Amino acid sequence: MTSFRRVVLAGASCAPLLLAAAPEAHAAGMPQLDFNNPLVTGQVVWGGVVFLFFYLALRGWALPRVDAVLQNRSERIAGDLDQARAAKAEADKAVLELRETKKAAAAEAQAHLDAVLEHERASAAAKLAEITKRLDGEIARAEAGVAAERERALQSLRPIAVDVAESLVERLIGARADRAVVEAAVGRATAQAAH
Repeated sequence: MTSFRRVVLAGASCAPLLLAAAPEAHAAGMPQLDFNNPLVTGQVVWGGVVFLFFYLALRGWALPRVDAVLQNRSERIAGDLDQARAAKAEADKAVLELRETKKAAAAEAQAHLDAVLEHERASAAAKLAEITKRLDGEIARAEAGVAAERERALQSLRPIAVDVAESLVERLIGARADRAVVEAAVGRATAQAAH
């Protein structure tokens, strides 16, 4: 509205300039600016009246409507901007909540994974201890079996060793040795070999 007023005021301020330039304009071939002609003066007066009428009509009727439309438009734009800012704030809040939820879910998943891994480690350690205990028992039984077999083998060799020793002693000394003494000597030798 203010720019329209400026245009109207600029047009009104140009009228005296046109009147002042009229004698030179007529001399230069512009009869429409010859104010000595009564027809031109009437046209200028009626032009001023029509201009004043349109100015008053526009100022009183059209310009307030244009001003109202512009005011409504700027209020609507301001309202839309406020809604956009509110929507952006809600979107930012939702993004922040989503990030927090994602972070919490990741932490919970990591804690669950750690718990599962710890449970599996404990289970594996228990199974390993059970297998180790069972293997230790089997090894002990195998060692006991080996020791028993060795003892049995040594016991089965004892009569042969006693016979061989007795025959060696008989060859060396030419007399038959006492079997009880030879058995005691072979027993002591096999006991020392077993340890």
